[in-house]
Amino acid sequence: MSPDKTVFQTRGLAKIYDMGEVKVHALRGVDMEIYAGELVVLLGPSGSGKSTLLNILGGLDTATKGQVTYHGQDLTRATDRELTYYRRFYVGFVFQFYNLIPSLTAWENVAVVTEIAGDPMKPEEALRIVGLGDRLNHFPAQLSGGEQQRVAIARAIAKKPAVLLCDEPTGALDSATGIVVLEVLEKINRELGTATVLITHNADIAEMADRVIYLSDGLISKVRINEHKKSPRDLHW
Repeated sequence: MSPDKTVFQTRGLAKIYDMGEVKVHALRGVDMEIYAGELVVLLGPSGSGKSTLLNILGGLDTATKGQVTYHGQDLTRATDRELTYYRRFYVGFVFQFYNLIPSLTAWENVAVVTEIAGDPMKPEEALRIVGLGDRLNHFPAQLSGGEQQRVAIARAIAKKPAVLLCDEPTGALDSATGIVVLEVLEKINRELGTATVLITHNADIAEMADRVIYLSDGLISKVRINEHKKSPRDLHW
């Protein structure tokens, strides 16, 4: 990949959490790149540093040392205000738990984000992309877990983010529902060109990625390029 396609670059990225007398080394010096339009899976066991790395990429956490850049801009030197701006306009987040507002409809849950974004798509368009064009006026309690997660994805993509960061997006779902959610994420990556980083501890899900970055004990242990990506429909776990 050429340098101008580099969305994220990290060098020597480390994160230490001070837990009183104990220091937890969540990241121990991570060097990597994420490129425009690719779907990357971060794979590793619990405690390997996946979520910490994702949170630093998304501006939700800061590194103890090292550097992370977004399109050449140094996030490690950004102020709180600059990080807020970065998160608001450039990053979409999808988490394991949907964090929908129970008293708002699907349309209204997405509109919460589009009202503060720079050049958003319409909420109904985002919901259509995730296959919920007929559920606009349903409340979260009227939707299945998979449908709620798809509303959360619609909310994340409605502001047209440059990157989509997903932390165990299928972790609370059964495999059949999880595959539907992964199909939505793959579709967004393919059709919108959104660079997508997906955390999982499930090795089967990694088969749908362009690249798999393996983490172990706060370090990258291996990087694998998938020459033959699998469709989410062909995944089994």
